[in-house]
Amino acid sequence: MAPRRVAITGAGVISPLGNTLQEFHGSLINMRSGVRRLAPEVTGSSGVQVGATIDWNPAPHFKEAEAANLDRATQFALAAAAQALTDSGLQMENRERIGVSWGTGLGGAHTQEASYKQVYGAGEWRVRPLTVVMGMNNAAGSNVAVRHGLRGPFANYSTACSSSAMALGEAMRTIAAGRADAMVAGGSEALLTPGVLVAWQALRTLAPADAADPAASCKPFDKRRAGLVLGEGAAALVLEDESRARARGARIYGLLTGYGSTCDAVHMSRPDRDGQIRAMHQALTEAQLAPQDISYINAHGTATAVGDVVEAEAINAVFGPAAREVRVSSTKSLHGHLLGGAGALEFAATLLALEGVLPPTGFLEQPDPACALRHVARQVERIPAPRAVMSNSFAFGGSNVVLVAARA
Repeated sequence: MAPRRVAITGAGVISPLGNTLQEFHGSLINMRSGVRRLAPEVTGSSGVQVGATIDWNPAPHFKEAEAANLDRATQFALAAAAQALTDSGLQMENRERIGVSWGTGLGGAHTQEASYKQVYGAGEWRVRPLTVVMGMNNAAGSNVAVRHGLRGPFANYSTACSSSAMALGEAMRTIAAGRADAMVAGGSEALLTPGVLVAWQALRTLAPADAADPAASCKPFDKRRAGLVLGEGAAALVLEDESRARARGARIYGLLTGYGSTCDAVHMSRPDRDGQIRAMHQALTEAQLAPQDISYINAHGTATAVGDVVEAEAINAVFGPAAREVRVSSTKSLHGHLLGGAGALEFAATLLALEGVLPPTGFLEQPDPACALRHVARQVERIPAPRAVMSNSFAFGGSNVVLVAARA
């Protein structure tokens, strides 16, 4: 039996650019940055200056007692997943055929930091009874399953920056293999805490605040780029067997048709061109597409000195002469790097491109010649609705994930 095709029928977003898919897309189109100076209580003595934060109020989503027992990352996940399910209009009669596939890098970072402060800072050796289940890495995805009674396949992925992209790809494979009829797939991250920030600052990969405009601190592919900017948030997609989606008259954003997953097996933090090339080739092969069939790539594009060059080289190697035509942008310039949540949020941005509206790389004013690509820079670009688009997610540890979406 041929693999089933997988449709995207719902989407939900909690992000520095807005807390719905529509708000998120609107900010991308109008190049509104979510990067800002961080408050002292967030940065501590880490020296980190900017981040992409969310002005989050849990009250509309949770009762006070409930919110107190959910880590910030889990709150984001539950809110995004609820949006996605409502958006999809998914029929929930057989919940044993609906699963959850989730990604996160650090899990409940706020919960863990609070417990460390209590024990090692205040010297109080009694912590909250629910500390373990609030802080564990699978807390967000498990809470999504519990909230909606989804008893189908469940998996939680933690592969750093490619976590939620892997969650989407594996959810696609689960449906295609007939193991589920639908999956809630995505990722969440909330790691803007003093302890996490000081660890990232030690890596020397974070951008300082832009002297003229803190909102412009992240500049992927620009000669002036100085590092990545961390963000927070969540994105959830409802993936569904295409035939079932069409039978119930569902709106379909697009089809998830290709998934590539490779490991560099070279270095824990230095990206490798060959691993990225293999992942892109895998995704194109599964989607049964040639490079010239891709009109747009949402690049990993973190704005690090080495990472942007390696990705540009990999894209040029895969696409060859077609690289002169395929448009490329990095939306991290506007929403920051969500780490475990990045792949899902950027895939939500990639869906916009299926409508022929290409989100820009913000603040790309001086393209680096070493990153020779056809950039969508500083303003949205509109093209005829493309046949297919691509989203890249490349992670510490050498985990590379590439997704291809096609017009329905």
